[in-house]
Amino acid sequence: MAKKNALGRGLDALIDTNSGTNNDRQREANEIKIDLIEANPFQPRSNFDEEALQELADSIKELGVIQPITVRYVESGKFQLISGERRLRASKIAGLIKIPAYVRIADDQGMLEMALVENIQREDLNAIEVAISYQRLMEECKLTQEALSQRIGKKRSTISNYTRLLNLPAKVQLGIKEEKISMGHARALISIKEEETQLMIYDQILKYDFSVRRVEDIIRELNTENKQKIEKAKKTVPATAEDYEKLQEHLSNFFATDIALKRNAKGSGKITIPFKNDEEFERIIAILDKLNT
Repeated sequence: MAKKNALGRGLDALIDTNSGTNNDRQREANEIKIDLIEANPFQPRSNFDEEALQELADSIKELGVIQPITVRYVESGKFQLISGERRLRASKIAGLIKIPAYVRIADDQGMLEMALVENIQREDLNAIEVAISYQRLMEECKLTQEALSQRIGKKRSTISNYTRLLNLPAKVQLGIKEEKISMGHARALISIKEEETQLMIYDQILKYDFSVRRVEDIIRELNTENKQKIEKAKKTVPATAEDYEKLQEHLSNFFATDIALKRNAKGSGKITIPFKNDEEFERIIAILDKLNT
C-alpha cells in the first residue's frame, strides 16, 4: 500500500512531485547540519508553544525526526528553511547536530507559497494566523479568493469568513488569537458596522461568558431596535413635496399671511413669516406669544 502524502493538497498543488529527475532528487531526505540552516524569512507563524516544543524535543530524543523538514539551497553551502520550523526548533532543543531534510528548488515567491500553504494545513493555528496566511497568499502571490480556493482545496466562503476577521478591531483580533472568544463569536461581531458597538459586545462576552447564540440574539435585538429608530425618524419628517406644500398652506392659514418654507435634501432650511406693516407685525407677535404661554 502506498504511503499517504503528508504534505496535503495545498503543497501538492504548488510543488510538482511527478515530473522528472530534479524532483526525484528533491524528494530524497538528506542529513543536513542544523547550523547550516537559516530561518525562513517568510514564516507566517509568530507564536510557538514552549511546552509543546519541549514535548516534541523529548519525542525526537527518543524516536528521532520522523518527518523531514523542507529547505532550499541558497549559497556557500547554506540552506534556508521552507517548512518545518517546529521540528527544527525542537531538534535544536534536543541537541541534534543534523536533521533529515528535503532539498527543493524554489524562488522567493515559491518559498512564500510553500511556507504559507504548509502552515495553513496545520491544525493548531488560531483563526487570526490562518486569516493572515490567506491574506498574504492573495496579496503577495497575486491570487483571487477563487484561485486560492482551488489551490488549497478550501471553500471560497471559508476563506472569506477568515479574512473578514482582519476587519475587526485589533483588541478583538487579539482576543481571537488568545482564544478568549471563538470563531463563532467573531463571525457574529463582524455583522456589526460600528466599531464602538463591536468592542462593547466583546467586553460583555468576556465579562458574562456569553455563548455564541446569546451574542447572536443580542446583535439581532440591536439591529431590530436600530431599524425601528430609522423607520420612526422617517415618519417624523414629511417625506414628499406634497407634504411640505400642505404644511406651508397650513402655516399660511394659521398666521393669515403667505408663509415661505424651504428645505434642502439634507434637512436644513427656513420658514419665513412676512408682514406688510407694524400692525400686521404686532398681530403675528401676539400669535407667537400665545403659542409660547
